[in-house]
Amino acid sequence: MSESEKTPAPAQNRKPKRRRRKPRRSQPSWDLRQFQVAPVAGKWRFHDFDLPLPLMRAIHALGFEYCTPIQAEALAHTLLGGDVVGKAQTGTGKTAAFLISMLAYFLEEEVPDGQLPGAPRALIVAPTRELALQIEKDAKALARFTSLNVASVVGGMDYQKQRDSLGKKLDILVATPGRLLDFHQKRDIDLSQVEVLVLDEADRMLSMGFIPDVKRIIRYTPKKEERQTFLFSATFTPDILNLASQWTHQPAHVEIEVTVDNAAHIDQRVYLVSDDDKQRLLVNLLKQEDFERVMVFGNRRDLVRKLDDLLRKADINVAMLSGDVPQNQRIKTLERFREGEVSVLVATDVAGRGIHIDDVSHVINYTLPEDPEDYVHRIGRTGRAGAKGVSISFVGEEDAFSLPEIESYINDKLPCEHPPEGML
Repeated sequence: MSESEKTPAPAQNRKPKRRRRKPRRSQPSWDLRQFQVAPVAGKWRFHDFDLPLPLMRAIHALGFEYCTPIQAEALAHTLLGGDVVGKAQTGTGKTAAFLISMLAYFLEEEVPDGQLPGAPRALIVAPTRELALQIEKDAKALARFTSLNVASVVGGMDYQKQRDSLGKKLDILVATPGRLLDFHQKRDIDLSQVEVLVLDEADRMLSMGFIPDVKRIIRYTPKKEERQTFLFSATFTPDILNLASQWTHQPAHVEIEVTVDNAAHIDQRVYLVSDDDKQRLLVNLLKQEDFERVMVFGNRRDLVRKLDDLLRKADINVAMLSGDVPQNQRIKTLERFREGEVSVLVATDVAGRGIHIDDVSHVINYTLPEDPEDYVHRIGRTGRAGAKGVSISFVGEEDAFSLPEIESYINDKLPCEHPPEGML
């Protein structure tokens, strides 16, 4: 397929599938002249999609100028009302892609008659609490100049507080499967009015055993021909594609390959080190002044606990993120790391998946992941939004078997070297 075939046509040249209405809300104190973005060859601006003014104002406030590849390709289909099955890893901008589409739709269409409290117009299902709460935060940021209501229901958080939030009319509800079904069974949530359904990180929901719950949830929503559905996954396995065919109606398939080509601004280093010397190397590296905000990944919960204890004893400002940590504490830990109160975050792959934190300067793989794809997800924590990032992988005796698989997966040879002098 040629590049011209892949590139979406400008929004103004496409015949809208939806009937456009006058936006419900105006923002007389702000106009598009305050948001100037120069056209650049090969890049799509948000201006090119004729988005409602309140949404453009929020995009401007967030500092967005040009669409990422997944945003450009997805919006070309979703703004016309079509379903999308997207292949994209965390950090590619897929969250903003589906949020911008649904917010634009809600700002341009009149609220349906008879909308009841607890009956969301859009439902976003995510596999983890952290990801769901991050999506809720992003949605509120994009809806800040509108009167659209956003809420979340996730396990491990205050039940009554979440129930209270369902007592009003909802535009967007973000949820994890278990808590959503709990509220639905108690009749606090009505899914029969869902106009837009988003299934995020479908591959993770599959691996975590949530698909039976997701199938139940989808049965409570309108038929796939009567709703718009977005399904995103980091991989397109036969199982995922089969589920996508069941849940979507004539979808466009958008693929942003899971490769480090999307993170060319990340300096990837591999340090050859004995397993016995890894702890000393980690402590010495983290005491360097240029390590500002660091994520350290380990393969197991017990290893993460061990590293957290090691770094605390070395007087390093560290916090731990794993399934062992109570949910409320995990949320607080993420906020402290995001705000810079914690400089080093030690995490497992499951806990670290779906975390959106800017300005992570370094990612350290204390152990190489067993799944090569997780290597790409890990290093994708750094080098975001065009910033420079550094990933450092410790390769010891046990990691040597994983390295060739990772290099084969990313189709690149990683530079192996000995640690800098004085680090051991």
